[in-house]
Amino acid sequence: MIQSMTGFGKHVLQLPSKKITVELKSLNSKNLDINARLPQAYREKELELRKAISESLVRGKVDLNLNVEITGEETTADINKGVVKKYMDQLRNIAAGDDMKLLEMALRMPDALKTDKNDIDEAEFDAIQQALIHALEKINVFRTEEGKVLEDDFNIRIKEIQDLLQQIEKLDPVRLKLLRERLEKAVADLKVEVDGNRFEQELVYYLEKYDITEEKVRLANHLAYFKKTMDSQESNGKKLGFIAQEIGREINTIGSKANYAPMQQVVVQMKDELEKIKEQMLNVL
Repeated sequence: MIQSMTGFGKHVLQLPSKKITVELKSLNSKNLDINARLPQAYREKELELRKAISESLVRGKVDLNLNVEITGEETTADINKGVVKKYMDQLRNIAAGDDMKLLEMALRMPDALKTDKNDIDEAEFDAIQQALIHALEKINVFRTEEGKVLEDDFNIRIKEIQDLLQQIEKLDPVRLKLLRERLEKAVADLKVEVDGNRFEQELVYYLEKYDITEEKVRLANHLAYFKKTMDSQESNGKKLGFIAQEIGREINTIGSKANYAPMQQVVVQMKDELEKIKEQMLNVL
């Protein structure tokens, strides 16, 4: 099973006098990067919220948005009358306007409201934590569903590379035969006497440099290991990335040794499929 790092989760909680909305968004990232947007009154609890997120999401660029809307009679702030009056006096000196307009502008200024309630109600914060848990559950469901789409695509790409490897298996004997014939013709064109045994030894040595048996075996093993890793219980994006690198290494070696146009064309197709895997791999948890 694999998970995507792209996800969205939202939970709305209605308290007697407040509506609390917890929203989570995540995108791909090499590590866990949490950006928290909280009302000032809840800043002291940010570390606890971050800890809950890190335990659940592990990796990704995560945006946490906590919105608290007062729906009842409760208020945590009073008008700072002295500050507002001073703002109005300053505004009156630089701009014309009636007192209602100046008051409206002054109330938007910093420190126009003062907060008397400093402590967060524990029951309220417990409710926020539960809302965060629900949002995390939803974002993980989203990530799993996105991961299933990625997994299906990876299976298609891996199967395509396996099919192309079978084409290489069929082309290999023809390739070696043509290489041998080409070398024999080159020696014959020299029109000189050569030692038959020595020539055969040199020919075998030369052909061994172009042998791709080990690369074919390793590539087949890497492809099988990639599929096995996808089927594990946990999402292993980094591990799959390392395996994809090894797959690429074997494909490149086969291409450099091919010296045969039809085989090199198959290698290009393999590289194209692998690049599509690598592009999607950036989003795997």
